[in-house]
Parts: sequence; structure tokens; C-alpha cells
Amino acid sequence: MFALAPHPNDDLERLRHSTAHVLARAITELFPGSKLGLGAADGEGFYCDVEAARRLDAADLPRLQERMRAIILANEPFEADEINLAEATSSFADQPYRREILAERERGVRYRIVRCGQFEDLCDEPNLERTGEIDPEALHLTHIAGAYWRGNEKNPMLQRVYGVVFPDAASLENYRQRQDEIRRRDHRVLGRELELFSISDAVGPGLILWHPRGAQLRRAAEEFLRRALDDAGYQWVVTPHIGRAYLWETSGHLAFFRDDMYPAMDADGERYYARPMNCPFHAEIFKSRLRSYRDLPLRLAEFGTLYRYERSGSLLGLARTRGLTQDDGHIFCRPEDAPAEIEGALHLALATARAFGLVDFIAELSTRPEKAVGPDEAWEEATATLRAALEKAGIPSRLDEGGGAFYGPKASLLLRDSLGREWQCGTIQYDFTLSERFGLEYVAEDGSKQRPVIIHRAMMGSMERFLAILIEHHSGAFPLWLAPVQVTIIPVAGRHLAAAEKVAATLRHDGRRVEIDAASDRVGQKIRRAEVHRIPYMLIVGDREGAGMVSVRSRDAGDLGIMSLDELRRRLQKEASPAFPPVMQEDDWNSRCC
Repeated sequence: MFALAPHPNDDLERLRHSTAHVLARAITELFPGSKLGLGAADGEGFYCDVEAARRLDAADLPRLQERMRAIILANEPFEADEINLAEATSSFADQPYRREILAERERGVRYRIVRCGQFEDLCDEPNLERTGEIDPEALHLTHIAGAYWRGNEKNPMLQRVYGVVFPDAASLENYRQRQDEIRRRDHRVLGRELELFSISDAVGPGLILWHPRGAQLRRAAEEFLRRALDDAGYQWVVTPHIGRAYLWETSGHLAFFRDDMYPAMDADGERYYARPMNCPFHAEIFKSRLRSYRDLPLRLAEFGTLYRYERSGSLLGLARTRGLTQDDGHIFCRPEDAPAEIEGALHLALATARAFGLVDFIAELSTRPEKAVGPDEAWEEATATLRAALEKAGIPSRLDEGGGAFYGPKASLLLRDSLGREWQCGTIQYDFTLSERFGLEYVAEDGSKQRPVIIHRAMMGSMERFLAILIEHHSGAFPLWLAPVQVTIIPVAGRHLAAAEKVAATLRHDGRRVEIDAASDRVGQKIRRAEVHRIPYMLIVGDREGAGMVSVRSRDAGDLGIMSLDELRRRLQKEASPAFPPVMQEDDWNSRCC
């Protein structure tokens, strides 16, 4: 049986949902005439959208929280009731957003409302029995942000008041400490401190400028993955950044993904679009010549840069960008080979994440969305294939109803970082429609022409988001093999610079990434500078270090004393070799896939 991960604690959901009602009531009492939007439990907390009588700001949060405290201490009951449409319309005569929701409901049904004192609201979720079950010492309003009504930028912009609530004050304090640690590890802050990347207003929001150290970090991650995919039998391709409108019409992206694409560019009477996906290009490579069943599975890989129109309010450093590079891959195979290919891709994704120090996973199986193509039976077969692969991998899984791509279901790998946060990275998608759309065929053993199945897979997903995860997971203190600068050499004085350069040349010959801090600062200042940049090793070269000897300081272990350069080189060589993920050998692939 497909094992689903436990749902969020029902008691906590009820607590957070009920607290959202208390917040909505506090808003209407403090700011009469406010028009309420949506409100709900959300992750660890809750929120309420509002078009307030006046614009709210951070100074209003303590007042709102104090009013919520008074409502809680009054220990008033939450009372549910059912009313008809006429009664509901009358009750919410001064609430246009509530009336909009009512207007969309089926005629003749009754509506569930919840009352708390003089306040009442539409509510389909269970609540606490009384406000007094909320601990006012475990409640905190965190911030206010903008939110379009129903998430549609064509609708009015409301304000969203966020808060968190826990069963007790100790849990709230733990949350605050965790938030402090999250702020300390914020990849946007560390990216600036460690000189990894920047975002320029002159270039545009969501477009990343990689500085030398950040580019080196990215290069190390990409080289690791290139080798892993080489071992797994992938072939590398390079494709254009734009394509004719015909390509995206054929793939279905213009019909199903247009809102997330940049507008067309006109040239020579043709419309071109910046690519939001790589798959149509890989399909064109497959159909460039007649393929035989002997050519399959064909595994194509590319670090393909994509461009997607993310709304400005959703941009978040490296984690949400408008220009992103995917470690994208497509496996073209016979339908009977799809289960083994999916298992192999999932195995490689898990092993790769572990090599980067990410060892806590959960999988999410996303099923047919409302806007989709293909017959029901094909969706059911594809979903069952992905489900079986997740079961075999033995990692906790949960369902994401309706979250699949328009062309097929997908299995997503959610990584939990050192702070327990979930990030979506790798995805595996079963596609039974793109072959039909592009007319892809291969010659089967019996001489007939058949459609291949396409498996879309990404190990890391967006390289930008994956590096944001790594920066925060490691707090910028990367293992030696990933560190942008692995060794800093610190000459004690100007006369030691020549010796430092000889040491650097030797280490660079070994493939180490080395810099020399030749500034006129004191040695202690240089050590501190290297520690701020989380550089794994610092080598001090002065009078007491003889020929072939260096004084070594480790970021993690402190002062290691004087050692020979050869001894240091052996130490670095051992540490600088990442644990490459075990992959199936060619015989294994042949026996399982062919």
C-alpha cells in the first residue's frame, strides 16, 4: 500500500484556524468598516487578508495582538450554525469579498458559519470550543504583507496579517530561536557576506549575477552532477534559449503555461519566446533521425537556462528567480522500461542529495490537475508507476491532489535542511503526451513504429534554488570539495610573499582552489577575515616555517600546528574528494531496462 506521510496535527490545525477567526474579529473591532478577505491556518501559523479602513503597518500589530488577548481571556464560545443564502447575504451585507464567495456557491445549499461574540464568518473547518483554549502567551503576530484577492494580480491588493500560535509559550520561544537561526543563515545575507552573488536593479529583479566565488561554488556542484550523470549513461546536449511560437504551441506550453512565460519577441515576421522549459528542444533532438528500440533508453541531459515570469512579490533571492538553470534531463524509453528508468532516476536523485549533506527526505506524488491532457487510463497507469517507484525507494510519501503537470503526474523530492524546512528539488515526471504532440517514434523489434514514453527528471531542480538550500543548510561553511576557496595562504610579512606563492602554485597544481591574502594587515586580522568567509584551511607562512613546511589552521578543528606541505596535500586530497553516488552499472541497466 502507498504510505502517506502523517497529515499536520489536527489539534494544531484547529488551534491555528480558530486563532485566524480571533484575528479577523480583532481587525473588525479595532478598524470598523474593514472588509475581510481570506483567512486560514498556514504552515506553523495563520493569516487574515483585509482591506482595512486605513492602511495597516507594523505599529498596529501590538494593538491587534492586545485586542486578540482580550478576546481570548473573555473565553467566549465558537458556535457553528447553518444558514440559507438569503440569511448569509444579509449577514455579510457590508463584506463584499464574502458576498463574492456566496455568489459562486450552489443555489439551495446551506452555509456553515461560526460565531464568536458579535463576530461571525463563513467557515467550513472545525474550531475550538472556546477562545480560552488559545494560550495568549503562545501567540505572536509576525508581519504584514500585500496579497491579491484570491492570489490573482488582476484583483484588488489586500493586506495580509500573519501570525503564529502554539500550544504553549515554550513552543513559541523555540520558534523564535529557530527564526533567529533562519535569519542568521539567510542565503541572501550570506551571499553578500561571502561575495557569492548579487542582484542588480540595472539588470532586473530575479536575475542573478554570480560573483567569482559563487560561480566557483556553482561550478563545483555542476561538475559533481556531470560526473554522476556520465556514470549513469546520460548524453549531454546544448539547446537555444529561445524558440519559435510553433514549438511552444506544439508542446502545449502556450496553452497551459503562458501566464508564466515572457511576452513574444518578433523577428522576420515570426514570434519567438524565451524558453520556460527544455523538453521541446530535447524532443526535437530525438526526432532528428529515425530511432530504433536498440537506441533506447536515450538519456539526454543539459544545464538549461530558463526564463519564467515570476511575479515580483514572489521573488526571493536564489530561491525564486526569473532566470534559472535546471539540471534537466529527459529519458526516452519503451513503455515497459519506464518503471526501471524511474527507479534509477529516483535512486540517483536520493544518492546525489546525500552526497551534498542532505539526508532527510519526503516524497510528494502530484496527480492530474484540472487543466490536463490525455485519457484517464493513461494518467492512472502513469501515477501507479510513480507510486510504485516511491514505495520501492522506502521514503515517506504524501499525495498532492491535482498538483501534476498538464502532461503527466510527477514525483517530487522534498529535502529537509538542518533547520527542518522542506524544499522541493528533484522531480520525476511521467509524460505520455509529448511524444504524441511532436510525433516521436521508434522502430520496435517487430518493425512497427511506436511512441516512446518521456520521463522528465531533475536531480537538483533549479541550480539557483539548490544552492540557496546548500548555503543555508551549511550556513556558508561548505565541505572542502564544495568550498569556493579551499585554502587561504597568509604571509606574515611582505618578505614571505614569495614563499606563499610557491605553496599556492603547488596546491593549485593539485587542483586546490587557493588565494593569498597579501594585505598589510596583521596575521590575526587575516585569520579573522578567512574565518568570516568560512574558508576551510588557513596556511601561515613566516620565519619559523622552513622550506616545505607550513603552519596550518582549520576552520573546523582550529590550530593544527606546523606540518609538511606533502602531509597537508595528502590531507586535502582525501577531504576534497566528494562521495560520488553509487549508480547502476551498465549491466544492471541492461538487465533491468532492455
